[in-house]
Amino acid sequence: MNSPEQIEAEKLLSVLFYSPNATAVYKGDDITIISANQAMLSFWGKDNTIIGKHFRTVLPELDDQPFFDILKNVWDSGETFTAKNYPAILLTEDGPQKFYFDFEYKAMLDESGKTEYILHTASEVTERQQAMNLVEEKSISEQKLINDLSALNDEYLTTNEDLVLKHEELFAINTELRKIRKKLITANHTLAENEKRFKTLVEKSPVAMASLKGDRFEIDIVNDMVLQIWNKDRSVIGKPLEEALPELKDQVFIDILSNVYKTGRPYYGKEIKALFHNGEEMKEHYLNFVYQPIFDENNNSTSILIVATDVTEQVIARESVTEFKNRLEIAMDASRLGSTEVDLATGKMESTPQFKYNYGYAADEEFTYPDLFNAIFPEYRDHVRDLVREAILTNGIYKAEYPVKWRDGSTHWIQAHGRPRYDKNGVADRMVGMTTEITDKKLAEQRKDDFLSVASHELKTPLTAVKASIQLLNRIKDKPYSPTHLRLIEQSDKGIEKMCLLIDDLLNMSRLGQDQLMLQYNTFNLHDMLAKSCNHIRIEDRYQIILKGNQSLKVHADEHRIEQVIVNLVNNAMKYAKESMEIHILTESLEDYVKVSVQDFGEGISESVLPHLFDRYYRADHLGTTYSGLGLGLYICSEIIRKHSGKIGVDSKIGEGSTFWFTLPKKTEHIIADAALN
Repeated sequence: MNSPEQIEAEKLLSVLFYSPNATAVYKGDDITIISANQAMLSFWGKDNTIIGKHFRTVLPELDDQPFFDILKNVWDSGETFTAKNYPAILLTEDGPQKFYFDFEYKAMLDESGKTEYILHTASEVTERQQAMNLVEEKSISEQKLINDLSALNDEYLTTNEDLVLKHEELFAINTELRKIRKKLITANHTLAENEKRFKTLVEKSPVAMASLKGDRFEIDIVNDMVLQIWNKDRSVIGKPLEEALPELKDQVFIDILSNVYKTGRPYYGKEIKALFHNGEEMKEHYLNFVYQPIFDENNNSTSILIVATDVTEQVIARESVTEFKNRLEIAMDASRLGSTEVDLATGKMESTPQFKYNYGYAADEEFTYPDLFNAIFPEYRDHVRDLVREAILTNGIYKAEYPVKWRDGSTHWIQAHGRPRYDKNGVADRMVGMTTEITDKKLAEQRKDDFLSVASHELKTPLTAVKASIQLLNRIKDKPYSPTHLRLIEQSDKGIEKMCLLIDDLLNMSRLGQDQLMLQYNTFNLHDMLAKSCNHIRIEDRYQIILKGNQSLKVHADEHRIEQVIVNLVNNAMKYAKESMEIHILTESLEDYVKVSVQDFGEGISESVLPHLFDRYYRADHLGTTYSGLGLGLYICSEIIRKHSGKIGVDSKIGEGSTFWFTLPKKTEHIIADAALN
């Protein structure tokens, strides 16, 4: 079971990748931080040592701000809290500073509807808010000027009425008019100054800004940043946006601008893809932007202010990282690699499912550093620990191969690589490791060693017999020819024949391993080939080979290789069914293929043995007797038939005998005719 402060690995990944921005995860009514990505740690000015601590403990600078109370309310109520342009005072290297954020405290509920975690996602919008404040200040200033002008106009009308009614006060009224005129001049000057200041602010802004007038969105003010994104110069000023940037016609931006202009509601775009002409081609940009409407005295939209940031590099970098991560995960899955990171102080491990599986654990089970060493065979543990210690001392990579015992009692081999990681003080605090199961490789090595031992023994036995026979012949070479000479020559001949068969098996095996077993196809009469094969058996006149089936059946195949298969199957029948004096060979012409069967009437083969008969190096013990040979004959037969696109198999019953069979696909008549001509 996982500890209360942890989330299972898969669930944590799911939560962390729920948001593309700064992310943190909390748990408990004391708001314990159980996860925070690097972007969130950067906002706070903290490092990952705060993981597992309480929110108030590690962020005391937020005590006088409402964030903890909001988090507590989200935890208790299970209701998500969302905020935009929210101020926060955070500690920086220059002391406390005010920042603005869009953030969300999302309550993650369990099956009973209670809060299980709080997902905190945040995006800093300080620059956006500052731009909005400037826009608001300009709007307030313009509105104040409009109100002043309206008041002055009312005063002017009143004065005209007084002129008609009180001619005698003309001098006083003229004096007042001069004052009013002076105020108007001052107001116009202030308005011009404000417009100039606003234009300067836009042009000098470190972010892309532009002002569009009217419902045709004529370009009024632009700065160099937005022109750089558009790939335009200042000749676009005064033109409608669609005329200046015709490539926007089939994109979303004109429709969004129209909606902002009509409704008076601002629009916030997040990483929206835009295409702009870059010479002869279109170039992709990803933008964060705000479309902020500007209103007149009647609260009607007159223009739209654009504030944008080009985040193309960040998006491409994130996509590259994601793509690399996906490729790495695919490669690791395909190669059955497992990875882990161990906290050397606590022994806690964050492991992939494959890493746990390599040690016999399920993906959702807890697996610690002590569990890993408990699984390793005792005689290997100290050696692995020494390799880890040496890697920590030298900042090197340790490599090891060792057997582990799963909880079900089975033994598996592990190949492991690892490297330490160090904290800012240069102390090794974590170990990153990767493992893969190499049980099959170890078994293959063992089989190879066993095979070499058997091959050496099998070759040495006839070689010893031949050597002894030749030594005896050498001793009696000057004596008259006798039955002893004949017996020794026959023994030598049999020993050499046996060695030739073993060497042929080894050569065929080598060719199969290098995929160099070439087939020479020709069309031949199958019955005639079978009648001429196995002459060594017919000469001894001990076993009777009986041919059955279609005597005119022709096949298109490598005659020599098919005969090799037949001889091997007949030899096996003699070897393992010595009491069966008859060996039947049956040929059949079926719908799509030709079938050849070799049947004996011996003791039969156990069902437990049948699945392994055609495996490489398999040597069967028959009725408690171990037979000589390399265990390659049936494997080579199966490969020859496979190269002919056929199938091979065996049917057997204890006490009744065995039937080995193989099939060859039929060829169309014109292919056989072409082969015959060639």
